[in-house]
Amino acid sequence: MFNKTERLLAFRYLRSRKKTGFVSVIAGFSFLGIMLGVATLIIVTSVMNGFKVELLTRILGFNGALGIYPNYGATMPLDEQIGSDISSIKGVTAVVPVLDGQAMITAEDNQSGIMVRGIRQTDFDKVELLQKGYQGNNIVDFEGAKIILGWRLASHLGLHTGDELTLISSKANLTAFGSMPKMKSYTVLGTFDSGMSEYDSNMAFLPLKESQKLFGQKGISQMEIFVEDVTQIENILDIAFDKLPPTVRLYDWRHTNQAFFNAVEVERNVMFLILTLIIIVAAFNMISGLIMLVQDKAKDIAVLRTMGLSRGAVQRVFLLAGLTVGAVGTLAGVGLGLAFCYNIDSIKNWLESLSGKELFSAEIYFLSHLPAKVDLPEVALIAGMSLALAFLATLYPSWKASKTDPVEALRYE
Repeated sequence: MFNKTERLLAFRYLRSRKKTGFVSVIAGFSFLGIMLGVATLIIVTSVMNGFKVELLTRILGFNGALGIYPNYGATMPLDEQIGSDISSIKGVTAVVPVLDGQAMITAEDNQSGIMVRGIRQTDFDKVELLQKGYQGNNIVDFEGAKIILGWRLASHLGLHTGDELTLISSKANLTAFGSMPKMKSYTVLGTFDSGMSEYDSNMAFLPLKESQKLFGQKGISQMEIFVEDVTQIENILDIAFDKLPPTVRLYDWRHTNQAFFNAVEVERNVMFLILTLIIIVAAFNMISGLIMLVQDKAKDIAVLRTMGLSRGAVQRVFLLAGLTVGAVGTLAGVGLGLAFCYNIDSIKNWLESLSGKELFSAEIYFLSHLPAKVDLPEVALIAGMSLALAFLATLYPSWKASKTDPVEALRYE
């Protein structure tokens, strides 16, 4: 497309000399703008992708992709047949009956309101997120007056494995002196780390039978269904509906968390649009730089035209000059963005040690680390968009250069 002469002229015009130094400075700023715009866009979209994937993984890994709830009342009987029927569906990894309730936890002078989840020891092992994050005594001892705390909750209360604590249930006992809240002491069996601050700071697990005693219930609040692939959830839903009795209802994660994930997606799209403006501003800088270059080289263009260089060749010279800035800036931006994403935690830790401040608070952002998931097709889209804008930015200046009249340019020479 570009011959040797056109390439030689284009690269020569981009090099800085005394007279054209300012033009080259503008070209340098255009390069930096494109590079930073592309890099920032890749970093932000990757971090937002990482947030969505990590949150989805943690939430579904903790609660299950599907839930079976009673149609009426707060609890339902523990029906092993339902669990067996649902477990037989292809793609279902576990069906876990649980009982949720609120309680007050006290240890020495510390106290806190928490969510207590009753679960069987065999089911605790089925939840991969809990199994991997568990630390403490042997989980087979999870029976009787034993409790497992989120590690942040345990740290806040100053509790360790083997320590004693007291749970106060909202369910009251009727005595001769009136209603008295249920209280019972438990021994800390261990802690769990789910990777989500919300769970690690406010959740505790009791054996299912113990939680039923604490909350004065005979049944369970729901059955959590864990699946291999959430993208295949529709197929599982259709089969599960046919296997369930009319006394229960089935919800999937899209109903219970849809608003939250929609908010994350909207924020991601808005950030994408805002940061695209950086590349657009750099493209405008490129236009102004090329126009100044065309004006500065008007006499050179006139001489070349009188020597037989065609208008198309002149246009291609300045087109190549602009595309070179855009292409090199885009490639540099892609490299910088990917390098940042793959080392984002190390960079975050370095910045925190440098500033002495916490840049990524788990209590605010839910997750315990800064995630980044690079989507290569999306990176290719960003790079393509940057190249397209660079190409559009060169069209008018290159066309303007091709319209230079040799007679007018050399009239007073």
